[in-house]
Amino acid sequence: MHPVKRSLWSLHLTVILLGATALMSKIIPLSATDITFGRSVVACIVLGLIVKLSGSSLRLNSLKDYGVALALGLLMSAHWVTYFAAMQYSSISVGMIALFTFPVIAVLLEPFFEGIRLVWQDVVSAIVVFIGIFLIVPEISLQNDVTLGILIGMLSAVLYALRNLCHRKYFSHYSGSHAMAYQTLVILVSLLFFVSDDFFTANNETYMWLVVLGIFLTALPHALIATSLKHLRVKTFALVACMQPFYGVILAIIVLDEKPNWQTFLGGALVISAAIYETVNAQKLHRK
Repeated sequence: MHPVKRSLWSLHLTVILLGATALMSKIIPLSATDITFGRSVVACIVLGLIVKLSGSSLRLNSLKDYGVALALGLLMSAHWVTYFAAMQYSSISVGMIALFTFPVIAVLLEPFFEGIRLVWQDVVSAIVVFIGIFLIVPEISLQNDVTLGILIGMLSAVLYALRNLCHRKYFSHYSGSHAMAYQTLVILVSLLFFVSDDFFTANNETYMWLVVLGIFLTALPHALIATSLKHLRVKTFALVACMQPFYGVILAIIVLDEKPNWQTFLGGALVISAAIYETVNAQKLHRK
């Protein structure tokens, strides 16, 4: 098989695995904090081994980089906890759609990082996203779990957008596995004092799912990303990544028998369309 075609298949597998992480919010009978802690423990060990086996040093280049790794880890910790919480309050479909407002949120935040101006197309994208979110909100009340899940999902999107912007500006000289090894280390240390007794008294099946989440749905995808990018353009990766909500929703329908309504499908289509537009537009701007 041609290297480019093999990398493309690998990339789609990566996005499917990342989409499958959402299922764990329903399958693993623990709180969002406990799931995130367990995920980070397993992923940190595996990612550290991947870095060492690749022949790279686990050390960072400077003291400043350690500070950046700490900040990125704290952002990622809050993102993962809110990511799982959003789906536990609402559903996989709704939570994934709320999360994938992050490409547009990143565009809105980018002027603060890059010193660039917003253009009217970005404002239109933001409006389209908020229309999409409005369609899936059942009622304007925090007493409604779905509405609360959407708000938590959008908070998770803001945290993820901030993490990605900071990573691109200050930490992009490290490989994905190397960067995530440090971030998962920060996550497990920062959550150590917030883990409930349920985590330590869980049954073997729960621990098995946490191992699956940490290895196959966290460490493996981040290793595959680095491999895929050797033969694919960043634009291709970004566009395929926009398929993550689609794969996540399909898996939720097949595995968990979720039944999204037409508002969810329409709202999701608007949000994902805006994400794809901003992804394509960003690549055009970077080529100028």
